[in-house]
Amino acid sequence: EREREREREKEVRKEDDYPGRHTETDGMANPNEIAQAFVQHYYTTFDSNRQNLANLYRQESMMTFEKSQVSGAQAIAHHLASLPFAQPQHHVNTLDVQPCAGNGLLVFVSGQLKTEPNEQPMMFSQVFTLFPTPDQQGNFFVLNDVFKLNLAMN
Repeated sequence: EREREREREKEVRKEDDYPGRHTETDGMANPNEIAQAFVQHYYTTFDSNRQNLANLYRQESMMTFEKSQVSGAQAIAHHLASLPFAQPQHHVNTLDVQPCAGNGLLVFVSGQLKTEPNEQPMMFSQVFTLFPTPDQQGNFFVLNDVFKLNLAMN
């Protein structure tokens, strides 16, 4: 009986040791801390100067914003800058993160967006896939970005 328990413990440890798994002891930063820092930077930058978001994306990045899909850092930055939001304000309600293969992170955000100061906020959801930036240890770029407003449909 005791031997079976030991074998099961080994299997559990093996299942936990998959590519892309981040732990605080393997030299990688905590995924929650990375996600929180990224989200704070992203929405602060989006709300103040969207054009400065270009450096978070790379040529292989892709974004879906509602029904528009664009790829490449410059095209994404141009699309974000062209949105008709004069003074956007994001408020994050929830933030969830999961490690994924390739040392990436899947980040899910839900919150409220005001496009003008006196408007009623709209609920939104946004998903990012972040990957380590090659040759820049500790930095991540956005590979995928999906944004949707959560509008009630009748």
